[in-house]
Amino acid sequence: MNAPHKARKRFGQHFLSDQSIIEAIVDEIAPKPGQFVVEIGPGLAALTQPLVERLGQLTVVELDRDLAVRLRAHPQLTVIESDVLKVDFRALAASRPEPMRVVGNLPYNISTPILFHLLGVADVVQDQHFMLQKEVIDRMVGRPCTADYSRLSVMLQWRYEMANVLFVPPESFDPPPRVDSAIVRMVPLAKPPVLDAKLLEELVQVAFSMRRKLLRHSLGRWLEARGFAGQFDLQRRAEEVPVAEYVALAQACATGHSPADPA
Repeated sequence: MNAPHKARKRFGQHFLSDQSIIEAIVDEIAPKPGQFVVEIGPGLAALTQPLVERLGQLTVVELDRDLAVRLRAHPQLTVIESDVLKVDFRALAASRPEPMRVVGNLPYNISTPILFHLLGVADVVQDQHFMLQKEVIDRMVGRPCTADYSRLSVMLQWRYEMANVLFVPPESFDPPPRVDSAIVRMVPLAKPPVLDAKLLEELVQVAFSMRRKLLRHSLGRWLEARGFAGQFDLQRRAEEVPVAEYVALAQACATGHSPADPA
């Protein structure tokens, strides 16, 4: 008989143990038989087992070697033992004819890098359901002119429709984390704006680098250095600019036209 697995801090492990919460999460994901689903961080298979029961087959990504050994004993699981940031999700999507869905209880210490890693393959993903620290999800879905609106809000909202669909309290885990958690649903936009994602990322990072100051002190200097001659209201703070305006500015910087100019 396998010895109980102890959560490892270096992997940010907190194992979901509340059965009612697990059932609620699976209901939100709504897996159907035959769908291609990839689970990140299956851990002790609390979510994995009910998912695979509905799907018939499930692919999981697990970094912890001991857990990967346990998971390989399950006949309906395909186990990828790897750091999720090194997984080629585009190649994974190409390996199956069905659209790829991604789910998981993301390690809170590297949740943002994982979200950005998957951002690059949003065009081959049907949807994503992740458990994350609630304050991270608050920032993901944050609206302009609020404290939650941030670089993360802009960089994800230009590409996904997102919603906080379920609250998960600390006592739902073993060991309990020191923060509240939640489930976010992320659906890639069918027709996203055409832009240079790296340029948008740089632009938004500069804009939010001096959050409390007007954009003329940060983004204004960046635009001037690029020789941008278009019109953009820099007498605002970064949190006051809607996602659509950041997108339009990135497109304008790439073409040399003002955001207000006709295409």
